[in-house]
Amino acid sequence: MTNLPATKVEHLLSLEKITTHDIGDLNQLERQQLAETATQTLAQLKGTERDDFLNKIDLIIPASTKQDIWEYNHSLINAAVARYMGQNGVMPDKSTIARETGLSRQTVAKHFAAYQKHPGHAAQMEQFKLMAPNVLAHVFKHALNGNMRAAKLYLQMVGATHKPPAGAIITEQNNYIQVNNTILSQENLANLSADQLNQIENIIRNNG
Repeated sequence: MTNLPATKVEHLLSLEKITTHDIGDLNQLERQQLAETATQTLAQLKGTERDDFLNKIDLIIPASTKQDIWEYNHSLINAAVARYMGQNGVMPDKSTIARETGLSRQTVAKHFAAYQKHPGHAAQMEQFKLMAPNVLAHVFKHALNGNMRAAKLYLQMVGATHKPPAGAIITEQNNYIQVNNTILSQENLANLSADQLNQIENIIRNNG
């Protein structure tokens, strides 16, 4: 590079598009300075100006940073949708989401169109799956305390959702559920036959 201004970083940020070739002769300190300056600049921009800047540095953004940007956008959009629906009871349009988040409408539209295929979405789903046993245990605890809706949900989560025949009578006793002479605990549930689970589900369905 020739005819550089005061600093290499200023010169780079003045380019329309920064490539890996452009940063090839930067030392570690200059690379760090470029990264910090780019981060500060990005934090101050909104809408299409933010899109333009991201496009400028796209070729030199590490994959991990692109993932961070996606997660940041996803968090903003989720929060805006939840807030708007809580206040108005309807899903906001993309222009409203853009206004609420400071993102461009194009960015919002692209996020909705492609988020399910984005690696970040799969990663988030895996995190939720990791918490599934905790949720199941919480539901089971409420089921044992006599909460029929929790019991029905628990049976659905463990796969006992087939159409059942008419069957037993369910009674509640203290902190567990008893079906006739069988106590419905986690261990018992694991040992029940499909027909027995169907009978339990039938009672819950009829009384829910």
